[in-house]
Amino acid sequence: MTSNLLSELKKNVAPFEKTDHKSSIRQLVNTLVPLVLLWFAAYASLSVSYWLTLPFAIAASGFVIRTFILFHDCCHQSFFKSRSANEILGTVMGVLTLVPYQQWKHSHAIHHATSSNLDKRGVGDMWILTVDEYLASPLWRRIAYRIYRNPVAMFGAGPVFVFLFQYRFNVKGAKRKERINTYLTNVSIAALYALLIWAIGWQAFVLVQGPIFFISGLMGIWLFYVQHQFEDSYFENEDEWSYVKAAVDGSSYYKLPRLLQWITGNIGFHHVHHLSPKVPNYNLEKAHEAMPPLQKATTVTVGTSLKALRFRLWDEQNKTFVGFGEIKKLQKKSGIGTSRIRRKRVSAQPK
Repeated sequence: MTSNLLSELKKNVAPFEKTDHKSSIRQLVNTLVPLVLLWFAAYASLSVSYWLTLPFAIAASGFVIRTFILFHDCCHQSFFKSRSANEILGTVMGVLTLVPYQQWKHSHAIHHATSSNLDKRGVGDMWILTVDEYLASPLWRRIAYRIYRNPVAMFGAGPVFVFLFQYRFNVKGAKRKERINTYLTNVSIAALYALLIWAIGWQAFVLVQGPIFFISGLMGIWLFYVQHQFEDSYFENEDEWSYVKAAVDGSSYYKLPRLLQWITGNIGFHHVHHLSPKVPNYNLEKAHEAMPPLQKATTVTVGTSLKALRFRLWDEQNKTFVGFGEIKKLQKKSGIGTSRIRRKRVSAQPK
């Protein structure tokens, strides 16, 4: 796309940024009510069979993801017109999704401002090394990176580490408002879980909440992963980086079946969301359909998205993701020398 067309896209998406109060209230009802009902259905079914409990828990985890999308809109101040309403609701939904509102709002804003910028990695994103950076890294960093990028670690241990441990602590340099919000979220989660354990017992609580927590966490990490890491994505250094191009070319259109699209709050239209974070989730598809250039964004389906499991490193020369097994081929083909590699900057680890 030309620079003029990219600029026009930014202007043309503005009408879709309008918040509709009725749509937001409707989404609250059709998200939180089913979540509560499915949770208690999962608990009630324990007396029948755990095989009956699991389908209820899986369905409930989908509504946790949908709750997170509403939380996500609050972070962008796009769910309600009132900033206070977004802050209050976002904090409440942060308790339900185990994510502190102010902390995530801050890191996610940085993610939007720096997405696909190779010189500004490390906050609100996943750890990505280029081929040259990986080859220039000491052995311990290579091992750590391989463990981090392993699907078992990322999608198995990842949900537990991120949602159960990482989000319980304030990041270094966090402002007072952010720190207090994290403490409030932690205390509220502890109080809610203590109440549920008192009411139904810790065994029943673990059997119900365990799979809901893990599946929703796994799905959340997967969505974030696949919508920025696809074969022909976009990554550039600061001097060549473009916010609009990063949005349109560096974020995928994850074309999901209608039910999954609804459950995930249209977040599959990620290119539209990055173009304008102010567009509420219920307007993302409308913006996509109204602007033909946006329909040319890289489309990823459930089937084709599985290829992303093999992506490990960004190849700056060929502008694509590659696996660890392709490193030697790239070295031989491009004649990358160790002395030149070691002069290149190695990106910071994820914070």
